[in-house]
Amino acid sequence: MKRQVTRTTTKSLIRSLDRRGTRSNMSPPVAQKGAPIEDPSVCDICGSVYTAKTWRRNRPLPAKMMDAAAWTVCPACKQAKSGKYFGRVLVRGANAMANLGAIRARIANVERRAEFTQPERRIIASQWDGSTLEVLTTSQKLAHRIARELQKAFGGRARYTWSDQDGALTAIWQSDTRTERA
Repeated sequence: MKRQVTRTTTKSLIRSLDRRGTRSNMSPPVAQKGAPIEDPSVCDICGSVYTAKTWRRNRPLPAKMMDAAAWTVCPACKQAKSGKYFGRVLVRGANAMANLGAIRARIANVERRAEFTQPERRIIASQWDGSTLEVLTTSQKLAHRIARELQKAFGGRARYTWSDQDGALTAIWQSDTRTERA
């Protein structure tokens, strides 16, 4: 029995062979801008290990690979040292001061959980000015997660805004006495 080739099958085969305008290097544009990192590399400051195009914490390396590893500073440590942030969480409200210890503990737990799988996501700074807790993070996603976790744990409301200049996320979590959960 002969297989009949339809016109759509032929077109899709032709399109699949046409690779004009596609990138051969599928890494994100941010990774393409910087100098390539040697594989394996170890961060001098935090001890994160770079292998297979990812940074990981507590990844054991065999002695042979450890001897061949390049010692460098990871992008998250560079970002933390420069103070450049891409996420900002503002914690406000009447109950924020009353629950400050629990809020800080929750934020630390969210950071620890994110840092376990992605050491590039960290808190750069945290400052309390008497009415607002400001938390600066290395990524938008960590700031979003922190605001969402505070909303789930303590109630209130979270709002998100992105900057047009650098793309930084500002998440504002407002505690509310009417929706406060125990």
